[in-house]
Amino acid sequence: MPSSRQPGSEMTDHILVGFGFGPIQSGLFAKEAFQSGRFSRIAVAEIDRALVHAVRANRGTYHVNVARADRIETQRIDNVELFDPTDTSDNEALRIALIQATEICTCLPSVNFFTSGQSNSIAAMIADGLVHREEEPAIVYTAENNNHAAEILRDAVAERLSSPLPQRVQFLNTVIGKMSRVVTDPAEIAALNLTPIVPGIDRAFLVEEFSHILVSRTTICGFRPGIDVFVEKDDLLPFEEAKLYGHNAIHALLGFLGALKGCGAMTDLADDEAVMQTARRAFIEESGGALIARYASLGDELFTESGYQRYADDLLRRITNPFLADTTSRAARDILRKLGATDRIFGTMSLAFEYHIRPNNMATGALAGVAMLLDNAAQYDVPNEFHGMDWQKLDRAGLDRLLRWVWKNEEPPFRCELIDCTWQARDRLAELVGP
Repeated sequence: MPSSRQPGSEMTDHILVGFGFGPIQSGLFAKEAFQSGRFSRIAVAEIDRALVHAVRANRGTYHVNVARADRIETQRIDNVELFDPTDTSDNEALRIALIQATEICTCLPSVNFFTSGQSNSIAAMIADGLVHREEEPAIVYTAENNNHAAEILRDAVAERLSSPLPQRVQFLNTVIGKMSRVVTDPAEIAALNLTPIVPGIDRAFLVEEFSHILVSRTTICGFRPGIDVFVEKDDLLPFEEAKLYGHNAIHALLGFLGALKGCGAMTDLADDEAVMQTARRAFIEESGGALIARYASLGDELFTESGYQRYADDLLRRITNPFLADTTSRAARDILRKLGATDRIFGTMSLAFEYHIRPNNMATGALAGVAMLLDNAAQYDVPNEFHGMDWQKLDRAGLDRLLRWVWKNEEPPFRCELIDCTWQARDRLAELVGP
């Protein structure tokens, strides 16, 4: 049976206004706001008009499916208002809500969406809300996958103000290691016994139970956020790097290896000892070794051998959780971005080289990503010379040319070492995925 926690006597005047009604907004921010019992209003802007109307028809109630270690639990969230910002009356209602908001949260595909839409852009709407409010405090969570999302949004808002930003408004970065997805396949929804978002919408939100979310520390005097389950940090950068070079890197590595092996589900890799050992060594010895060397002086438990090992062991279990039912195709998608010069794979390898660690296991994942890129050469508009080429036929000079094309004009640190290490992973990759 679906479970829910109704707001009780702790209700206060906290008001959340969100942008984007995807699984992170619905399964983290709005869910935590509702379950805290401290929010008198939760309003979310969403441009999917059908979804907006369906949630309204369901009187503001929607469902989110939570993948635990041993089951999937459906939770019901009530009293959430959805607004379509392209609708004139909805747009006006959102602007009024922003004037009253104590917490604002952006959950968008990219920081590029902050300024798209001119006068109706998110930055413009937030700026308009700030102009019309008094001295009430507000915090703005940015949940985009960008280490400087808060600063980017803050500056975009400031550009649209005729006076300085109010001192009692703070923009916060986040490190969200919570895996989630929207399930759209009716057969999968039925197989996992998922509850759709609302009646009439053939989609379901599926998020993992994990909620250890890190955020910038709130420094507004006398203000306490309504959502109190997040962990505040004075400096998020070390933890953002742990997510990019740990969580994101290993997730992509396993996705590439699993897809190349023909595995459809990430959970299928849990019993593949060789693949999981490769991932674990890349995680603990290469990513962890470098990050501990860089940040051990902070004194944080994560950046110790035992702390990082626990982080790795926990995440490897979560990535392969059968109830999350993640797919290798999802983990391996967007190959060009994930093979970027300073992104999760080669960024981790460069970090390892910086601290005199040879990242052989991560290089195996890098070569698996290259193999996936070759298999999808037409989709990614790879140069014609690589179309139809098997990864095992790619010589070192060809690998160099291909990665130079992937990296465009960006010169990664340790470029020669990255090419050599990836090239030398041929035998290890062949052992893992077969001929």
